[in-house]
Amino acid sequence: MTERPPARSSARPPVQLDETSKQIIEQLQQDGRRSYAAIGKAVGLSEAAVRQRVQKLLDTGVMQIVGVTDPLSLGFSRQMMIGVRCEGDLEKVADELAAVEEIDYVVITAGSFDILLELVCESDEQLLELLGRIRTVPGVVATESFVYLKLRKQTYSWGTR
Repeated sequence: MTERPPARSSARPPVQLDETSKQIIEQLQQDGRRSYAAIGKAVGLSEAAVRQRVQKLLDTGVMQIVGVTDPLSLGFSRQMMIGVRCEGDLEKVADELAAVEEIDYVVITAGSFDILLELVCESDEQLLELLGRIRTVPGVVATESFVYLKLRKQTYSWGTR
């Protein structure tokens, strides 16, 4: 399933990164399997120093290192985004939707939809069952589904500031 970076609360101040940490992140965004020794050579640190910095970046939630797949190529017949219109407490609705194991991504938005969800399903029957569960969450008023037909691009290489 598609892994996403952890959600950031807008109330949490951004982490200040030095240039070396930014370079380490950029090295890993280019190749998440790059060795600490190779990264160290590129940024001018020892392998041990890179390992320590990477662990700190992971521990603080600044980044994750994950394998990203194309679910459609792995036998999931449906991948989709679902727009949700809500009433009441959006945080509560989002938390309840986030608790649904099959939902991979939940974001509160501004615009036509209050919440966007992403999920993958093995079958139309599973999709129908999930849509039913989503629609019964208290506060959910309406949903609109956007079925992905083919994944053309998916990156997490937006760099650092």
